[in-house]
Amino acid sequence: MKKNHLLLCLLLLYTFEPLTAQRQMEWLGRGVHAATQPDGRIFVSWRLLGDDPDTIAFNVYRTAQAGKPVKLNKQPITSSTSFQDTNPDTTKSYTYFVKSIIKGKEGAASQPFVLKPGTLPYVSLPLQTPAGYAPNDASVGDLDGDGEYEIILHQTSRAKDNSQAGITDPPIFQAYKMDGTLLWTINLGKNIREGAHYTQFMVYDLDGDGRAEIAMKTADGSMDAKGKIIGDSSKDWRNERGYILAGPEYLSIFNGLTGAVMATTAYIPARHPSSLTPTTEELKSIWGDGYGNRMDRFLACIAYLDGVHPSLVMCRGYYTRTALTAWDWKNGQLTSRWVFDTNNGNPTYAGQGNHNLTVADVDGDGKDEIVYGAMTINDDGTGLYSTGLGHGDALHVTDLDPSRPGLEVFDIQERFDDAGANFRDARTGEVLWKKASVKAGEDGEGPGRGLALDIDPRYPGYECWVAGAGITGMFDCKGNKIADNTPACNMGIYWDGDVLSEILNGTSIDKWDYQNSKTSRLLEASQYNCVRNNGTKSNPVLSADIWGDWREEVIYRTADNNELRIFSTTIPTTHRFYTLMHDPQYRLSIAWQNVAYNQPPHTGFFMGEGMKPPPKPNIKMSQLK
Repeated sequence: MKKNHLLLCLLLLYTFEPLTAQRQMEWLGRGVHAATQPDGRIFVSWRLLGDDPDTIAFNVYRTAQAGKPVKLNKQPITSSTSFQDTNPDTTKSYTYFVKSIIKGKEGAASQPFVLKPGTLPYVSLPLQTPAGYAPNDASVGDLDGDGEYEIILHQTSRAKDNSQAGITDPPIFQAYKMDGTLLWTINLGKNIREGAHYTQFMVYDLDGDGRAEIAMKTADGSMDAKGKIIGDSSKDWRNERGYILAGPEYLSIFNGLTGAVMATTAYIPARHPSSLTPTTEELKSIWGDGYGNRMDRFLACIAYLDGVHPSLVMCRGYYTRTALTAWDWKNGQLTSRWVFDTNNGNPTYAGQGNHNLTVADVDGDGKDEIVYGAMTINDDGTGLYSTGLGHGDALHVTDLDPSRPGLEVFDIQERFDDAGANFRDARTGEVLWKKASVKAGEDGEGPGRGLALDIDPRYPGYECWVAGAGITGMFDCKGNKIADNTPACNMGIYWDGDVLSEILNGTSIDKWDYQNSKTSRLLEASQYNCVRNNGTKSNPVLSADIWGDWREEVIYRTADNNELRIFSTTIPTTHRFYTLMHDPQYRLSIAWQNVAYNQPPHTGFFMGEGMKPPPKPNIKMSQLK
């Protein structure tokens, strides 16, 4: 009996794929950053990496102009990944770098950070913005393989929502190094309409060669950074109302370092299965209208569908028909992994998408699922569940309630119904609690904003709140109302020294004073000539942990559109966490942050008051080949 039991165990071991497969992720350096504090001291911070040993320590070095490096700390630094230089001469330029200490042995110097004289609380990145354009959403990726991020920026001019007629200007994308060096410019041309719902750009190292690629929908006349034209540049598929409802549609992969197109294939699904010039009635029968409002709602993300390699997922539609296509980029070839289509045997999944999505391993099998608003798609391209609650504008997925196993979803429903705010189990779709939205007048669609952050340490887990539609007050993760007042309902950011989130809204970062139900201002970027993006959506160019310690940076454009300004906290902290970019769910959140209505990133573990140490990420970092 014991022998048979042993054989069975061995059989199981070799039959099922282990859940310990390592995810292929980008290699990062230390990301050293320095900034002058208000009192004149210099705050230096750097990355702890996801694969660093727990016992790692650090030394901090400073080099003055034409001087030799000086070690600043008396004892190796073990309790944080930051340091305060207390006696600098702020009229001088300084270079800072760190060295790790493992088992008593000091390692090589990190890449240095040069802090120029002055006390401005941001890093300036000068732009070469095309005339008539303005910087909009951005993403980051390591384009040259040096372990540090570059910025990929969407430059916009005349734009239209899908519901609005009118001619738009071609979408333009640029890549910059952090010193302002322009690497390339891609022009998508007149046959790609400009607007928040048309072009979702994915920046990620898809093939594990140590450098990120760029993936975007393209069309006739799109031009790469080398001047190569995709399709036929003589074609103009815009109709008299400015909509693009005909012509070929492509998916292209661009080299992240050069901006050169490396592969182009047909976009799946097409507007029509066989015609490049479908009629209005044909489009209406497939998508629900004949002018592209439902058809041309695009989303995109990156997901580890096999648990090891990242796949590109390009999506179309969410009001009615919904289709997601997963692609793999390997050895210079772009191949389709699977297609999920609500018109192909999945009718209960139609109409469930949001203006955003997220990616998370909701069932704990080591592979990612795609949380697509009120439904979730499994890693194999089949439907995991559909709640039937329908379309919403905001979506949050993480361990919102640490007293329950697994992850939870806080979503909103953009109609007046009993689930205006709803909180569900991310694995099963079971709705745990919901709050009804109430129509107060003739206008409106239901709640348009919802937010979930841990901002009140008195209550376990995340707090949730909604803007509008009669859903008032703040709720704990069990659905109990805990406050009448709420802060802005937009985005969050880790900025000060504790593990609670701060409120990011427009050009402001605020701390929630939970005892008095009001906010206090930590940063107002408008005083540095910074402006917000996307109208009432009021988001920055990007918020992400792009350098320094585990706190997040925020990037804004200036009012003249000629500069990005990158703000990083100078508040000391006693917490030492590995960079959030080495948490797989958070890193994928940064990849999709630019998609449609921007949402804040979340980690794959509970991060907040009373949290446990973050789980060690099961990753294998890819360096330049």
